Amino acid sequence: MLWGGSLGGLEVRQEGEAVRVVGRFPYDTRTELAPGYFETIARGAFASRVNSDDDLHFLSGHDFEKPLASRTAGTLEVRQDGDALTFQATVAGNTTWARDFLAAHDAGLIRGFSPGFRVSKGGERVTRDGNVVHRKIIDAALVEVSAVTRGAYPSAQIEARNWEAGQLARAPVPAAMRWRA
Repeated sequence: MLWGGSLGGLEVRQEGEAVRVVGRFPYDTRTELAPGYFETIARGAFASRVNSDDDLHFLSGHDFEKPLASRTAGTLEVRQDGDALTFQATVAGNTTWARDFLAAHDAGLIRGFSPGFRVSKGGERVTRDGNVVHRKIIDAALVEVSAVTRGAYPSAQIEARNWEAGQLARAPVPAAMRWRA
């Protein structure tokens, strides 16, 4: 099953048609997903995919039909620092869903950052205290990161800001990864 959660900050910076989106998902922050149901993503839970060369995508609303950036295209960097999962994406406004995402963010409608993941076998610890259930994710395969309207983790946010001219470095897209008309 694919899980999503949102916690941290999402920042968007624009230069012409290209937009830089930055997000931060703090680890070890307990959130209530439903009454009596809490979840925490442990520090380093996503390390296996973050530290691999596997492709990851930045999506609009966890929808693989609405990709905004990817590692393979050279437009997405995903890292983990000591206390958070972070990403930086360069989004070109040349698709309808990218323009829709940018307009919705600009209007203050999309501010959440949500990682999509699959919990690895043995990668969670579930405890119960009366009617309260707490799930701690300790190992999960990160599948994607998404901009969302309202994430499960309220402290995961994105932001948009203008960049100075020349600040966006564009990674070359390998010829095999380019679409042809």
